[in-house]
Order: sequence, then structure tokens, then C-alpha cells
Amino acid sequence: MICMAPNVGLLSRIYRPRFVHDLINHFSRRGKKIYLKKVCLRRIKAAKGRRRLMAQRLSPFFLFLAVLPVLAVYTTPLPAPGPLVSPRENATEFIRSRCGATRYPGLCYTSLAGYSGAVQQNPAQLARLSANVTLSRLASLMARVARHRRACHPLNVSAATAACPEAAALGDCAETLGEASDLTRKTEEELRGLAEGPAADAAWRVSNAQTWMSAVLSDEETCSDGFEEVAAGSRAKTDVTRRLWHVKKYTSNALGLVNSLTGTL
Repeated sequence: MICMAPNVGLLSRIYRPRFVHDLINHFSRRGKKIYLKKVCLRRIKAAKGRRRLMAQRLSPFFLFLAVLPVLAVYTTPLPAPGPLVSPRENATEFIRSRCGATRYPGLCYTSLAGYSGAVQQNPAQLARLSANVTLSRLASLMARVARHRRACHPLNVSAATAACPEAAALGDCAETLGEASDLTRKTEEELRGLAEGPAADAAWRVSNAQTWMSAVLSDEETCSDGFEEVAAGSRAKTDVTRRLWHVKKYTSNALGLVNSLTGTL
């Protein structure tokens, strides 16, 4: 390309306007028609060099701007993970929830929380374990009643009545507690079948368990009523009725868990 002085538009696109004006005036005063090809080429080459240098200097900056969003994604701290909940914690919360339907929820939870691994969020299994706990408490109470009966040492009926006025109540209580233990054991066996999986006769099994656990409570009440005629100063009466009062709480909770199975199996 030939770049002449009069070609002001071309020079204006290559150089600054002030430079072009001064250059044209310089050559016009000398009165010569001069080709500016070499001048243009030198200036164009120099301009390209400056642009190349500028591009080299700015390349890292633009590269940084391009990579910045990616860096922001990978360097942003991830939110802290929530607390992990173990299956055991889930099971204990399940027990706490189910015990909320019983008459003594605190006692229900504390007596069954240790079996969380065996419960596995199975309501029938929980009710079965509660019946087992009741059976264990009944066995302890029966052993206590037997101990008080042996302490009377009756040689005959009249001697027993005179030396140990609570002997008759202890005898009746031992009998009714034995029946209560048998019914609790039958309840546990019935619930075991439900805990193993769905059953076509689930409603019938639950109904049986409800009937038997209700009878257990009645037997315990009968045992307690038998001591009403015994004098208040009787140590056997105080000990047995106090222990019986605690056992009835476990029985009530077991019945409550059995009742909660209605319509859920």
C-alpha cells in the first residue's frame, strides 16, 4: 500500500490526528510530492509491535479473569455436613415416640431404650419386649411374696393366722401373680408372631394380647385388694403392695403399647 501525504483519511486511521497534520504540513512546505510508504510501514510495524506487546502483557490478566469463576466454584467452602444419625439413634427416637402413647412414658422409655438394637423400629417387637419386661418384674415380685410366705412358718392354719395375719393375702397374691405371669407369657408369644412379619390374623393376635394384658392388670389389682384387711403395720403388706404398685406401671405400659398396634399391622 502506498501512503501519500494528501491521503489524510488513511493516515488518520493509522496515526494520531495531530501527527498526521504536522506531517502533511512538513512535506507541503517543501513543495515536494513525497511517497510516505516507508514512513507508513515503519509506523504500522511499530504500532503492531506495541499492540502485540500490549496483548502479551494483558493475556495473563484476561486469562485470570476467565479462570476466576472456576476458582470461585472450587475454592468456595462446602457447607458443613449435618450430624450423622445412627440407626441406634433412630431406634431410640422411635421408642420415645411410641412410649408417648403409654400412661408412664418416662418409665416406658427408660425400661426399653436399652433394647433399641432389637426393636429396629418394629412396633410389635417393642410391645413384645415390653411384655417381657413386665414378665421379669412379675417374677421378681413373686419371689418376694414367696419369701414373705416362708417367713410366716405356719405349722397349721390357725397358727398361721395368729402368727402371720397376712398369710392368707400372701397365698392369694402368689396364686394370682402366677396366673398373671402365665398370661403375660402368652402375650409375649402372640406378639412374637407379629414381630416376625405381617400376618393375616394380625388383628386377632392383637385382640388376644389386649385381653390377656388387661387380665394381668386385673390379677395385680386382686393381689393388692387382698391386703386391705391386713393391718397397716404389717411389713409384708407394705413391701408387697409397694412393689406391686411399680409392677402395675410396667403392665400398664405394656398394655398401652399393645393397644397402639390396633390398625397399624
